[in-house]
Amino acid sequence: QVQLVESGGGSVQAGGSLRLSCVVSGYSHDNYCVGWFRQTPGKEREGVAGIYTGGGPSGGITYYTDSVKGRFTISQDSAKNTLNLQMNSLKPEDTAMYYCAAGLKWGSCYFAPYTAFRYWGQGAQVTVSS
Repeated sequence: QVQLVESGGGSVQAGGSLRLSCVVSGYSHDNYCVGWFRQTPGKEREGVAGIYTGGGPSGGITYYTDSVKGRFTISQDSAKNTLNLQMNSLKPEDTAMYYCAAGLKWGSCYFAPYTAFRYWGQGAQVTVSS
């Protein structure tokens, strides 16, 4: 059974930085798709970034939605099965509950929508004040 456990998040002023971590367990192989999503009350879950983990030709490929490009960075610590989302130059509009997801059910990893993922972390709140 694949499990995702998130940590990090918190409150910060605009321009500050936070880091989210997602520990993934239960996979018997190194290559899988992990997406980061965020959601605010009353809105649909929004894709933020993602990565295809492991090695090989596709390993390490990342993608970012336009609103976070240049500010957010995904990294992977393969030894610890951990994916990190470093968030810099945070803005109030980044305030949301953030989730990591794995277990791609269909389609390509690249900008996969939230409906394509089977497994989810518990969520981490990020609050950015102006």
